[in-house]
Amino acid sequence: MLSKIHTAGLLGINAFHVCCETDIGDGLPGIILIGSLSGEVKEAADRVKTAIKNSKYSFYPRKIVINLSPAEIKKEGCGYDLPIAISILEALGTIKSNILNKSLFVGELSLSGELLPIRGILPIVIFAKENDFENVFLPYDNLAEANIVTGIKNFGIKNLKDLIEILNGEKTYSENIQTQIPDRKEYSDFSDVNGQILLKRAVQIAVAGRHNILFIGPAGTGKSMIAKRIPGIMPNMSDEEALEVSKIYSVCGLLNSKEPVLKIRPYRDPHHSVSPQALSGGGRIPKPGEISLAHKGVLFLDELAEFKTNTIEVLRQPMENKTVSIARVNASIEYPADFMLVAATNPCKCGYYPDRSKCSCNEAQVKKYLSRISKPLLDRIDITVETSLIKYEELKGDFKNISSEEIKSYIEKVRQIQLNRYKDYGFSYNSEIPAGLINKFCNLKKNDDVFLSDLYEMKKMSVRGLHKILKVARTVADFNEHKNIEHDDICEAISYRSLEDKYW
Repeated sequence: MLSKIHTAGLLGINAFHVCCETDIGDGLPGIILIGSLSGEVKEAADRVKTAIKNSKYSFYPRKIVINLSPAEIKKEGCGYDLPIAISILEALGTIKSNILNKSLFVGELSLSGELLPIRGILPIVIFAKENDFENVFLPYDNLAEANIVTGIKNFGIKNLKDLIEILNGEKTYSENIQTQIPDRKEYSDFSDVNGQILLKRAVQIAVAGRHNILFIGPAGTGKSMIAKRIPGIMPNMSDEEALEVSKIYSVCGLLNSKEPVLKIRPYRDPHHSVSPQALSGGGRIPKPGEISLAHKGVLFLDELAEFKTNTIEVLRQPMENKTVSIARVNASIEYPADFMLVAATNPCKCGYYPDRSKCSCNEAQVKKYLSRISKPLLDRIDITVETSLIKYEELKGDFKNISSEEIKSYIEKVRQIQLNRYKDYGFSYNSEIPAGLINKFCNLKKNDDVFLSDLYEMKKMSVRGLHKILKVARTVADFNEHKNIEHDDICEAISYRSLEDKYW
């Protein structure tokens, strides 16, 4: 008898349809799995056979051929255990149900028949809804995550025996779990940060226009402290953004029943020893890396000059294209990577330059240390700002620091200005202005145009570097409530790239 069951696999952060066909006939007893399968999928034969036996159902020795199509896409992961089991049991006549064609099955089986949670449930359920499936049968521990998607019936199943009885109408399914969307988490507040007025200003400009920013300064000047507070001043994620970010975390298995959807901006701060693969994504079973986990949020790289050159160089393509491409034999996988890069570095190996009471590094040593950050990468960073040691009176002062909530309100106003300006152009932030529209949106007065032209020739800037200055100037103008870019706006934008001459 031939059986056909529907399931789904993962390709990037999206799911694709997989048809599980089972034929039981005469021949040497055994389970034959075909269809371009990874090792863990091939191992399903023994898991499924044992799970069926331990669920107290008969499993007579027969020749069983199971095909997972389409064959041109490699199937990976343990989520195929359940559809294989259901397909076998339907072919044997153990399961008789009229809802199988309208249902999608996914889940890993233990040898006892228990259903174990898998990663990537959210994109699978979204796929099922988009393709008009009525039901999704999945592990109980994945139910809270699946219930984020409305308009489809999700069945959280604890074991194979329960599922068989439900499909045969011998048992009624009752859902006893409700998905609660967590409230927005509280971030550390900018009011905790004393001093660093210029740095705070640069951070506000960077966040408002979604510009990449680099902090350079000695140890203990608050670089990491400020970076951790940046997500708290970013505009709230839209529902669409939250769902996209949650799909990435679902594929990585980082969602849980208490937080089945992410409502806060991601903040990722990998150690400088991170490998290129961990940063960009990939692996034997591909999954997103730190770059994609920072999608719509902040990727903070502390001690940037300590990262291996081949590691930080993988940032270059994602910073331009906002995606990460992983080349595979049978397919090219693409992960979203629209992040704001916040990087920090000490100016020298000892970390105290230019404090001559602690640092003995000469200028050549400083330049050699910072040369680990390549010019092409530096060219993709819009703002570089220097931090300085905080004075004692700034720590003990009675003045009130501006709070994250106040900063966020300013940034949201600037964000709305950009949304209104670019609503017909397919992008949202000043940092995203394409080269062909630079002159339209970053038009300068004649004197400022001559001034910038002379600077461009004198410093032998790249075109990308010039465009970065203009985009930052546009954000500064928005922040200063200037309809057009004024002289002060362009001067401030230029100042944010002046450290390149000092250190590089």
